[in-house]
Amino acid sequence: MINDILAPGLRVVFCGINPGKSSAHTGFHFAHPGNRFWKVIYQAGFTEQQLKPEEEQRLLDTRCGITMLVERPTVQASEVELHELRTGGRDLIKKIEDYQPDALAILGKQAYEQAFSQRGVAWGKQNITIGATEVWVLPNPSGLNRATLEKLVEAYQELDQALVARGL
Repeated sequence: MINDILAPGLRVVFCGINPGKSSAHTGFHFAHPGNRFWKVIYQAGFTEQQLKPEEEQRLLDTRCGITMLVERPTVQASEVELHELRTGGRDLIKKIEDYQPDALAILGKQAYEQAFSQRGVAWGKQNITIGATEVWVLPNPSGLNRATLEKLVEAYQELDQALVARGL
């Protein structure tokens, strides 16, 4: 079981699609050695040092959290079924309504579109909010995503800088 890392007063909650087999095995988010999440959020400015998956609780000290759309582990996110994403989207809205972080960053455009019944979504800040929470769509840091580390960091920095500009 992989637990959410959530608390009131967060700047951002990063929402992965679902755990991979490495995360399911270790119990930590983004645990696969090929996953670039920890490197990306460090290089984008969310953390002062690059955390390891087993240090994930330290994210709360930086006012960041993690959740996921679907709890069922798979080898690839493409194995997650539409109905699981739709249910996960509804559950995610409830969590965000409860915690009201400044921003929710969903990591993957296709997962966002399927979970929230959207089409043709652009990267970045979306036109919807959940309560006072801004919704962002950022590239998934999975090693299976062909985006370069530089492009990932740029996308995540845009979110960090938008929050800083708002004094958050």
